[in-house]
Amino acid sequence: MNFDDHPYRRLNQLTGEWVLVSPHRTKRPWQGQEEAPDTATLPPHDARCYLCPGNVRAGGAVNPDYTDTFVFTNDFAALLPDTPAGPIETGEDLLVAEPESGICRVICYSPRHDLTMARLGVDRAAAVVALWCDEFASLGGREDIGYVQIFENRGAVMGCSNPHPHGQIWATRSVPMYPAAEDRRQAGHLREKGGCLLCGYLDVELRLGERVLFENDTFVALVPYWALWPFEAMILPKVHMGTILDMTDAQQRDLADAMVRLNVRYDNIFQTSFPYSMGIHQAPTDGGDHPHWHFHLHYYPPLLRSRSVKKFMVGYEMMAMPQRDLTAEAAAARIREQSEVHYMEGL
Repeated sequence: MNFDDHPYRRLNQLTGEWVLVSPHRTKRPWQGQEEAPDTATLPPHDARCYLCPGNVRAGGAVNPDYTDTFVFTNDFAALLPDTPAGPIETGEDLLVAEPESGICRVICYSPRHDLTMARLGVDRAAAVVALWCDEFASLGGREDIGYVQIFENRGAVMGCSNPHPHGQIWATRSVPMYPAAEDRRQAGHLREKGGCLLCGYLDVELRLGERVLFENDTFVALVPYWALWPFEAMILPKVHMGTILDMTDAQQRDLADAMVRLNVRYDNIFQTSFPYSMGIHQAPTDGGDHPHWHFHLHYYPPLLRSRSVKKFMVGYEMMAMPQRDLTAEAAAARIREQSEVHYMEGL
């Protein structure tokens, strides 16, 4: 069977879900959309921005005149730490609910309003990674927290309401659905095969090379074999690490380097500030033993053919299963060919 001419499915080893790949569809006629580079710039400080230093936030608190990173508890948090832990009685066996408590934090990456991760530089990005580690240790050390989810939504298309460079941390009592699925798959692999799932997977990717984007001393960036989003990517440590707390200072800097390099390549694909959702998946903090966990970063960007043509999960994908035309290998080649010099440099 020629995998360039016929549809087939690929298994996501981390979740157990399948994705339909239809590479033959890329051969159909299509009028490409040509767009000029996005050269819009933001001011270094915006008096209307509730994340800039010295400004008033929506809840009335005033930001300090911070000069590096800044973290605070979300003024309108989706989770509350004092949620009662008792059962929720619905009176119906099929109507099930349970309380969820937690803490929501906001991390400003920089006092500069106009810098994204792609233009933050390794030094500033390393400060963000260090703050992630501090917050993970603090939140994960609480008895009422079982999982710490670090993530970033970038771009209005991903629901980000403020362009100021920032991310979030939601720490919950229970382990959320997607990390829990990865937990089960990784634990099952260790139990059945006697080794780490992602260590073995990374060995395969490094040997084949066709989906690897780049690597440094500690981390590898790649397009996963089972990628769902057009230019989806993962960043994984080369050695087995369960959480970000396993990193040395040098390895934290390597992670910062990998994030900046991937973000620059992303921006250069369509010469725009590339939107995405990024999240770190790592071992739960529920006090259990999790030797099967290998921490990693997921990047889910929606852009498909230009800075305004997006991939939508609709129709068959909402009702049956995810589907993609662009193969993971073709996406990896497109990302690999991008320069690591940002297209805005020198403008």
